[in-house]
Amino acid sequence: MTARRKTQQPHSPRRLYVVMTVLGLCVLALGWRAVDLHVGQHEYLSRQGDLRNLRIEPLAAHRGVITDREGRPLAVSTPVTTLWANPREVLAARETWTRLRDNPVLNSRTLAARVEPFSNREFIYLARHLAPEDAEQVLALRVPGIYSLTEYRRYYPAGEVASHLVGFTNIDEVGQEGIELAMESRLRGQPGRKKVVRDLHGRVIQDIEVLQDASPGQDVVLSIDLRLQYLAYRELMSTVTRHRAAGGSAVVLDARTGEVLAMVNQPGYNPNNRSGVSVAALRNRAVTDVFEPGSTLKPFTVAAALESGMVTPTTSIDTRPGTMRVANKTIRDHRNYGVIDVATVLTKSSNVGTTKLSLAMDDQLLPGFLEQVGLGVRTGVVFPGESVGMLPIRQRWRDIEKASLSYGYGVSVTALQLARSYAVMANEGRRLPVTLQRLDAKQIADNERFAEQVISPGYARALVDMMETVVSEEGTARRAGVPGYRVAGKTGTVHKLMATGYADDRYVALFAGVAPAEDPRFVTVVVVDDPRGQDYFGGLVAAPAFANIMAGVLRTLDIEPPEDLLPPAIYAGGRSGEGRI
Repeated sequence: MTARRKTQQPHSPRRLYVVMTVLGLCVLALGWRAVDLHVGQHEYLSRQGDLRNLRIEPLAAHRGVITDREGRPLAVSTPVTTLWANPREVLAARETWTRLRDNPVLNSRTLAARVEPFSNREFIYLARHLAPEDAEQVLALRVPGIYSLTEYRRYYPAGEVASHLVGFTNIDEVGQEGIELAMESRLRGQPGRKKVVRDLHGRVIQDIEVLQDASPGQDVVLSIDLRLQYLAYRELMSTVTRHRAAGGSAVVLDARTGEVLAMVNQPGYNPNNRSGVSVAALRNRAVTDVFEPGSTLKPFTVAAALESGMVTPTTSIDTRPGTMRVANKTIRDHRNYGVIDVATVLTKSSNVGTTKLSLAMDDQLLPGFLEQVGLGVRTGVVFPGESVGMLPIRQRWRDIEKASLSYGYGVSVTALQLARSYAVMANEGRRLPVTLQRLDAKQIADNERFAEQVISPGYARALVDMMETVVSEEGTARRAGVPGYRVAGKTGTVHKLMATGYADDRYVALFAGVAPAEDPRFVTVVVVDDPRGQDYFGGLVAAPAFANIMAGVLRTLDIEPPEDLLPPAIYAGGRSGEGRI
């Protein structure tokens, strides 16, 4: 007991002092370090933290919407999710790739193929324009280095019905064709920027501030009526299919305003899925493709003769014996029409009659008149690739050239140009600018105020009356008639010009007309390229399509049928009048 007490030593005060001193110094060191980190190095550490967590991200700008004249959408942008990766981060976390083994959106093999060739980069796209729910299947697996951003994808509700007119954008929403390209600067928005905080998995957990607001693009309202676009497209597709044609175009124009109400082409394509589409199918044939107008030009030959004072509608023209020799070429009618008046020249589509009118004119009269009504001249619509056509300019014209021009050979036009020229006759001889955008009341009034008078109102009315006989039982386009309405127009059947000359068995079938004839408002032009069926004449191929389209236009727009369906009696037959050619 005594020995045990001797072995117990009291605690040394010196040792305790040392321990306490060491602990105190540690506390002071930690305190000093804390103060240094929070005060002395706060700015540096904050900056380093921001570099690891704060990001400057783009704010996508919404592209402008394209609509028809009634606000129906033709092109809209919908939000989609794009997956991107930092290859360095992804490669550093290779062991996590197994999470993607069977992922239907992005599997591990695809990821490896995408990131391994770009190991030195910090940004690559993995998959663009995914549905948000599809992208979430990848993001939920939390593979380091895989991130997302919001973009927009263009969608076209009308599909191929309006594809040639509206066009399309590429994956970056930059216009490539049609209105999308023509009005790119107006439709395109300006992207903004925002500061965000991302977590360790790259997900945005907080929006800090908007550095620059995104500016959306402007909307574009087109002049077309989607209802008329649908019915014109359906009828043109049916006609091209039925006659096994290479293609076709149809244009519906409001003659009083110059607005294009419908513009369709065949073959078509789906702008929402362009895989496998040929380049040829992308072009808007109504604006880019030219053709010789054939007999659809004859009303303007007659108009030029009337304006010159050389003839009246009842002037007699001797077309006997149904043929006429000009230089080394024989010009023929379908049969011998005998002595007929100027109106009947159009009714029967007499090549001999228009040739005699042309040969009696001054050399520059007919070409100059055709230019005045807008043939061989740009229409002025804002559309990429518009063709100017071809109207020959010569100091001296040979007789055979004047003859060919009188019935529509030797000049090339587009379907839109031909529609505009017929709108001159329908609008009391005034030529208006043509537009693909809807006009307001002020713009319509301004256009009307500055319209160019190129045909006298009386003669413009007379020409429509003459063309109404073409659709009568005595005319060449009985199938162009619209039950319950009065319509006027002209057929055309043109031999196709090939590399070796005019083909004997290949044609372009045409019909151009106006309605209602008693108070013209709408113009429709139908062009069918190379019909290969049993029929190929314009009166058998294009005229029925015109009738169905125009019937739909008149009824859709609530145009009342006239009380009197009888055409003007003065132009009903082949009477002779004062003078003879």
